[in-house]
Order: sequence, then C-alpha cells, then structure tokens
Amino acid sequence: MSAETLNKEILRGGQFLVKETDCEDVFTLEDLTEEQKMMRESTKEFVDRELWAHWERFEKKDYAYTEACMRKAGELGLLSVAVPEAYGGMGMGFVSTMLVCDYISGATGSFSTAFGAHTGIGTLPITLYGTEEQKQKYVPKLATGEWFGAYCLTEPGAGSDANSGKTKAVLSKDGKHYSITGQKMWISNAGFCNLFIVFARIEDDKNITGFIVENDPSNGITLGDEEKKLGIHSSSTRQVFFNETQVPVENMLSERGNGFKIAMNALNVGRIKLAAACLEAQRRVINEAAKYANERVQFKTPIINFGAIKAKIADMATNAYVDESACYRAAKDIEDRIAIREADGNSHQEAELKGVEEYAIECSILKVAVSEHVQHTTDEGIQIFGGMGFSADTPMESAWRDARIARIYEGTNEINRMLAVGMLVKKAMKGHVDLLGPATAVGEELMGIPSFETPDFSELFSEEKDMVARLKKVFLMVAGSAVQKFGPDLEKHQMLLMSAADILIQIYLAESAILRTEKNAKRFGENPQATQIAMAKLYLYRAVDIVRQQGKEAIVSFAEGDEQRMMLMGLKRFTKYTNQPNVVELRTQIANKVAADNGYVFD
Repeated sequence: MSAETLNKEILRGGQFLVKETDCEDVFTLEDLTEEQKMMRESTKEFVDRELWAHWERFEKKDYAYTEACMRKAGELGLLSVAVPEAYGGMGMGFVSTMLVCDYISGATGSFSTAFGAHTGIGTLPITLYGTEEQKQKYVPKLATGEWFGAYCLTEPGAGSDANSGKTKAVLSKDGKHYSITGQKMWISNAGFCNLFIVFARIEDDKNITGFIVENDPSNGITLGDEEKKLGIHSSSTRQVFFNETQVPVENMLSERGNGFKIAMNALNVGRIKLAAACLEAQRRVINEAAKYANERVQFKTPIINFGAIKAKIADMATNAYVDESACYRAAKDIEDRIAIREADGNSHQEAELKGVEEYAIECSILKVAVSEHVQHTTDEGIQIFGGMGFSADTPMESAWRDARIARIYEGTNEINRMLAVGMLVKKAMKGHVDLLGPATAVGEELMGIPSFETPDFSELFSEEKDMVARLKKVFLMVAGSAVQKFGPDLEKHQMLLMSAADILIQIYLAESAILRTEKNAKRFGENPQATQIAMAKLYLYRAVDIVRQQGKEAIVSFAEGDEQRMMLMGLKRFTKYTNQPNVVELRTQIANKVAADNGYVFD
C-alpha cells in the first residue's frame, strides 16, 4: 500500500454526511490498473462465452449447467479472487473482488446467485472467522471450485429476525461433537454444495452459533425439492433438514454464541457485493434496449428518436453510471481501511472484518439503491421492447424476474433502510461521527436571516456541490429533530426512518457521481466528459425532488406548529436551485450518446 494511502485522511463510515470529500480522494472505474482491466476483460469473455450465449438454458431450470459453469469459473480462478494466497487464492484487494463480482453477474441471476452464495457467504465466514486448521482444510477446495459452499441461516420462523432461529446444537456426553437438528430454507446452492455454514442455538444461549457442516446425506442431512421461484430459475434453492447431524466440536466457527455477529458481518460484505452484482445487469439491459430501439422502426423512424424513449434510455444510463460511482467509491474506502489496519498490525482476518464493518452504512445504502435501480432498468427495458419485451424469447423478461430477488436477499430493502439510519445514529452516540455539532449548526442557521446574495457558480459543479451540502443539512435537520424528539424510541418510528434513509441514500449517490465526474473532467477535460457531466446533473436534479418529498413527509409527520413551519421553510431553502437545469436537454444529450454508441460505454 502506498504511503499516500496511509497518510491521507480516509473518512470513516457515515462521515461523508458531515465532512467534505475532495474529488481526488474518490476511486473510480477510470482508476483501474492495467491488471484490473485485464481481469475485467477475461471475466467478460467468460460470461459472454459460457453464460450470455446460453441464457435460455438458465431459464429452463438447467441446474447442472449452472454447476458446470461454476466449475469452469473455478478453473479460471474466478472463485478465488478474494481468498488469501495462503489458502490457494489470488489474495487480491477488495476493489478487484468487487470488479469480478460486478462483471460476472450481468448475464443471468441464476449464475450470479450461485457465484455470490459460494464466494461470499459460503466461503467468507471460514476465511474471516475460521481457525487455521479450518481454513487449511476447507478454503483451498472452495477456492478452486472442487467444493461448493452454501449458507444456512434462514428458517421458516426466522427471516429478517435472524437470531430467532430454532435449530438446535446439542453437545454429546463425551464432548466430541454437536448434534444439530432443525430446518433451514431458501438455501442457495443446496442441490450441489459440499459444505454448509450452519447457524444453530446451543442450549438457551441468547445468540446463535456458527458451524461448518460437510454435506453428507448419511449424516442426517436431507434436502427438499427445488423451490419454484419467480426468477433465478437455475439457481439451486432448497430446504435443508438436519436430523441429529453429527458435527465435530472443532467445526464450530469462531466462538460459542458468536453466530449472529458472523451472520451480520457476512451480510455487510454480501450487501456491497450484491450492489456490484446488479451493475453489469444494468449495462447489458441498456445495451440490448439501445440496440433494439435503434433497429425498431415505427412511424418510419427508429424509436430511439422519440423523446419518450430517449427519456427512458437517459434515466437507465444515468442510474447505472451513478451506481458505479458509488459502489467503487465505497469499495476503495474499504480496501484502504483494510490496508491501514494491516499496517497497524492487525491480521488479514481482523483487518477485513473491521474494514467492511466500518462502512456498513454505505453497504446498506448501496444494496438498497442499486437493487431498486436494476429493477427499474429491467422494467424500462421491457417497455422499450414493447410486446417483445414481455416474451420469454427475449432476455428482457428473464432479466426483470431475476432482478426482483435483489430487493429481498442480503436483508430486505426495508431492513437495510432502517439499518443505515440506525447505524449512523449509533455511530454518532459513540462519537465516531459528529452529527450533533453539524445538526446544531443547521438549527442555528434556520433561526438566522438567509443570505440573498447570488453566489458565483461559474466553476464546473460549483452549484451542484453546494446543493449536495444543503441536502446534507436537510438530513441533519430532519434526523436531528427526530432524535431529539424520540431519543432511543426512534427505531420504533419506522416510517420516519424510511424517509430519512431515502434522503441519506440520495446524498451518497448524487455526491459520488459528482465527485467521479469532477475528477475525470479535471484529468481528461470537460468536453470528453460532457455526457457524464449531464448524467451527474440529471441524477442530482432527481435526488433533490426525492429529498424534498421525503423531507416534507417526515417533517409534517412529527413536527407541529412553529417548529414545523420553520423546518418546512428550511427544507424549501435547502432544496432551492439558483439555476434550474434543463432536464429535457440533459436527457436528450445522454440518450443521443447511448444511441450513437449503440449501448452503455461509460465504464
């Protein structure tokens, strides 16, 4: 790691809200090394050859083909990118693992789910929490694809409330093994995995415990039938039943009662990786939609020339660009935090655990935003294709169905919205993020007389960055007042948390796109970045509307009288443009670029 990385101040998780970020300090896709670019190309070649060319097979519940493709990915080393070299992996940084997860996941949700379940929650708990003996025994097999992993957390009565599982682990009289009995459901890769990460409760422990369980049918393990699902048709998803399954005591993962912590930290990694897994899906849908719109002629002109289609193409491309910006910004922050911890003497295990945990807020933000954007993109893709989009003979229909699961797994979007705000408030209470000072300053500003001077916004993004700073004031005003009013009971007011979360999400995404584009405009020139500049401005315009709407909904719901009037005036002040952007012009510019290039070319 460079001395520059060690010496520069890296914002802690959530601090983007109260501290200014310089554009030079964000990582973008344009910053990839030559090695990373080669890795991206080899991943795309694999996907085009093995997955995209055979997308129909995944719709026909060809589970064997999914498994075969996973084995090929293992042979190419694509399953081992995040695995340390000591255990047969490539030991690459967090950005590189995000990159592979991104570009391997766009062709079909079936393979994307199998890949994510294996490399993430099926392998990471062992690399991050396992003993040296456990890692030596299992991780090399998982890294090469000789073995596949699965993750058994969810139960019929334990979904979002993961720690309420009823599966039991009973220690034998001789103290040599645990006997596990219980039922798990929605287990990805269950039909072909060799190893389960299983969570069970010992006696009446408050928290569950994790175990590494080899998949041996003769050891009390049976599988339900393949689930009939809306999408991800060739992702093997089954119930798993354990009936006095014998597990050696040395296969306990970490410590007794540490399972809930393992599960939550595994999900933090899973959330940002899930966001990455939705990026290439958006790009491919945009590519197919642009090609079709260029070729489809109605009223004697390609439909790409109609404003209604241009608006859709522009919004789809903008979402993808913004999502890339935010995902890789957060990925590099995590990578840098891991490197700093390692330099301070932490083990790789501890450094990665704490590095990802530090940015749990951003992980939840990204999971929500990108999963919702990919759903919108696939929906608009169907609309552009018209009747053909509704046909199973085109990939739009399957892309739409596959996208739907992303808003549910790795914690529902509702849970993640509440987590993002809840974790931020907890960080503030611990003194890790100073929300009180800035929130107090915003309150004082509201009581003062506003300036009526017209600021100089001649520099690129000067007005947009000023707007982002004011959107942060909206969050501080709303969240600060809500915390004052409800204190620890704030978590009971879920609708308010949801509104606050939507404001938080829009701030992070809009700022990420602006910073990426500003950085690239400085080094490549503004003209080559003209479309990216348009996308950053368009997204911010839409973000301001969302912040205004969610801010108003929150304010009128918990504030009354003079306080309400003052906050609504503040909301109006903080979301007011000096110079409104020409939205039709921005959308036209973006759509024309996508049309000319016959697809998405901004990565």
